[in-house]
Amino acid sequence: MLCECIARKLTNGLHFGYFYYLCSMRGKIVILALVAAVLTCCKGSDERKSVVARKFTHDVLLRTTPVKDQGTSDICWAYAMLATIETEHLMQGDSVNLSADYLAYMLMREQAVRRAVTGSQPVFTRGTLPMALRLMHRYGMEPYDTYRAKESASFEGVARHLRLMADDQYHHPKPLSEFDGSVVQALDEMMGMVPHFVFMLSCEYTPGEFARSVCRAHEYEGITSVMHHRYFEDVDLELADNYYHDTFLNLPLDTLVARVDRCLLSGHPVAWEGDTSELGFSFIHGLAVMPSGERATAESRQRAFDTHRTTDDHCMEIVGMAHDEKGGKWYVCKNSWGADNPYRGFMYMSEDYFRMKTLVVMMPREV
Repeated sequence: MLCECIARKLTNGLHFGYFYYLCSMRGKIVILALVAAVLTCCKGSDERKSVVARKFTHDVLLRTTPVKDQGTSDICWAYAMLATIETEHLMQGDSVNLSADYLAYMLMREQAVRRAVTGSQPVFTRGTLPMALRLMHRYGMEPYDTYRAKESASFEGVARHLRLMADDQYHHPKPLSEFDGSVVQALDEMMGMVPHFVFMLSCEYTPGEFARSVCRAHEYEGITSVMHHRYFEDVDLELADNYYHDTFLNLPLDTLVARVDRCLLSGHPVAWEGDTSELGFSFIHGLAVMPSGERATAESRQRAFDTHRTTDDHCMEIVGMAHDEKGGKWYVCKNSWGADNPYRGFMYMSEDYFRMKTLVVMMPREV
């Protein structure tokens, strides 16, 4: 509990996988920050109580499943993409609630086997939005209420254990099927066993059949906007966690914004992936705003991308649009850090923040 509080204090919204990255890569700096954070950690609840929610008028607000909490895991990409699929079904009069933990289980199983063969494959749970779809179509899906990892499970601890197992297999090979069986056993013990069948509405599905019933292959399209690649072409965007080399349609910034707005106004959600390291991104306040006076243009966002000021930190679902008392445009985002903020887990992202800090969006291809 203390570590989670410290992590939220340090990042003020930065997703936890990046926090662990900071700990490993910039340990001395983080240790000093930890000391300061411990001294103020207990004030978090009082700070939240003093926050006053700003007033917004919704122009469009789509239906959603309940806000979830990813805890100290770094699988925001799974939560955001699955939340988008869930909203899509709700808007069509259907209802599904999907398990992000199941995707984490399958991802680490796949990575452990690859590491055992290659000796170099990483084993962790960071990722990008398209990876959720890739894993879903490869390994199927489980409902949220059917598979959730044990409360005691630490994804980082599980990954560390699997890395050790894979390294031992690489240096002392045994049949790969036997190793995969030992990986499944370890995952079952640390995270919980995965059911072999899905039971819903008096029907029995395999995880693969269930996945195909909730999301078609190629149903979603990834879009980005960068100036160092040609517009209107699919590009392999240089994101640290895009190790599957998924591609995204590269559009001019204004076109990307127009596509997102059209998608929301027509009743379809959008999955968002981008940067949350700006001081203006505050989960406690439920807001994402750029510093005063800073305007987002294609050129300014490209400079931020090139200098690593804009990094691939977090994913959320965009479920609506709103305006403030001055007529300013905002996007309504469903986060996955629990409901402890003025908007019960939702956040309001200013148009300037969206324009400056968006790296990738995923939306239904036919919209």
